Amino acid sequence: MDLQSLYRLIFVSALISLVCQPSSVTAGDIVNDDDLAPKKPGCENDFVLVKVQTWVNGIEDAEFVGAGARFGTTIVSKEKNANQRRLILSDPRDCCSHPMNKLANDVIMVDRGHCKFTTKANNAQAAHASAVLIINNQKELYKMVCEPDETDLDIHIPTVMLPQDAGASLEKMLTSNSSVSVQLYSPRRPLVDIAEVFLWLMAVGTILCASYWSAWSAREAAIEQDKLLKDALDEIPDTRHVGSGGIVTINTISAVLFVVFASCFLVMLYKLMSNWFVELLVVLFCIGGVEGLQTCLVALLSRWFKRAGESYIKVPFFRALSYLTLAISPFCIAFAVVWAVYRNVSFAWIGQDILVRVYFLVNCPNIFQDCPSSIIVGTVLLSCAFLYDIFWVFVSKKLFHESVMIVVARGDKTGEDGIPMLLKIPRMFDPWGGYSIIGFGDILLPGLLIAFSLRYDWLANKTLRAGYFLWAMIAYGLGLLITYVALNLMDGHGQPALLYIVPFTLGTFLTLGRKRGDLRVLWTRGEPQRPCPHIQLKHQHIEELNDEK
Repeated sequence: MDLQSLYRLIFVSALISLVCQPSSVTAGDIVNDDDLAPKKPGCENDFVLVKVQTWVNGIEDAEFVGAGARFGTTIVSKEKNANQRRLILSDPRDCCSHPMNKLANDVIMVDRGHCKFTTKANNAQAAHASAVLIINNQKELYKMVCEPDETDLDIHIPTVMLPQDAGASLEKMLTSNSSVSVQLYSPRRPLVDIAEVFLWLMAVGTILCASYWSAWSAREAAIEQDKLLKDALDEIPDTRHVGSGGIVTINTISAVLFVVFASCFLVMLYKLMSNWFVELLVVLFCIGGVEGLQTCLVALLSRWFKRAGESYIKVPFFRALSYLTLAISPFCIAFAVVWAVYRNVSFAWIGQDILVRVYFLVNCPNIFQDCPSSIIVGTVLLSCAFLYDIFWVFVSKKLFHESVMIVVARGDKTGEDGIPMLLKIPRMFDPWGGYSIIGFGDILLPGLLIAFSLRYDWLANKTLRAGYFLWAMIAYGLGLLITYVALNLMDGHGQPALLYIVPFTLGTFLTLGRKRGDLRVLWTRGEPQRPCPHIQLKHQHIEELNDEK
């Protein structure tokens, strides 16, 4: 592997480590069954997020999100079944002794501290409260569990913890002589959201377009090479270099090194993840997005403004640029800058997805030109990516006490909605909101194998049904579909998409190859046997001479 190839491998590995994030829902885990927290009769609820809707003087006001306790009754899931109750500030504030308030099925708000959570709930229940809101002394939420030796767990009212800032807002409402009422419910996510359908279509469509672009480029190169060979009757070329193999650079060693470099970049992202680092990624993302948007618009508009697209001017510090490129550049720069400034608003995902798509539509075909030279290289590459995804989503929890890849994808340490190198779509019918996301690594890596299958089919003159591309595309679509099914069954816990996609795509390819008798060729050469056109012409010329005699 030469130095230039090594640099290119490092760049691609860095790119994949940025975009190979787990398919996920970023609204937070709605149900969390923690096996480490003790369970016993009367203290065996799952930890759930709870919506706390408020009304001030009968007018609907702010909504807060809290966490349900391990003990007490479960909280209703439908808003229509949740009762609206008056909110009372506990006296004493910690509710560690019997409240002095007169309660009539009211919700009581208490401070955390000085006694057990179950003690507060029992005192509130004895005072005829309908629910307990415990205000944490920090901005984060805390899992309310039972002590191993606790026995007084006959609690029949729900208990919810709210963060410190939510408690301050509620206390301000109560101390302003206003009548405050609340409603508690924990809605469930829908089994399927339309956002996942759009992401599925975007992923499949990207692979489809990039694969055809790559295969078409390879076929054009092969045709051009055949023409050159036909014109060179006085020189017999080496048949080992005929075909599409000349543009392939990915081999087994680079496939293994990919995992090493990508893991190093991912750890660097995890360790350096901060506001300034995210700002740096945003700047780099905008530069790439401007280039992609400009290239796509120039290619599109040059059909109508052909003269402007073919007239060039030399610009200092740049290569010669067409007048059309100069006219479009300010719009592209303004688009990226506006997105960067307003990237935290609700509709900013549209601009992010546009920049991501145009960048990869421009660069994917170049990367796909380096598709594996044989199925053995593709097997090593996808197997390494398979292990990479599993390790950094699941196994990294043992080493770092949290999932490194999910933390990076969500931007948990930055206060942002994650790194920008992701496709994201808001969950439209999810009561919790949030975004469904997919890393482009989950598209690029399987896409290399699918692009290889299409190029093999074209070189072997296989029909769509008799080839490998159609079945590889179907397998990828099914693998991604299973990913979203698992995501919803796990109630939003981030899932490594390659865990499901790799067995589907690679397994289908290898099974079909073995069944059709092509596995040896796919495993070793990666392309069908093609006789050299020069030798064909020479043999034809000799046969014609013999016929004349």
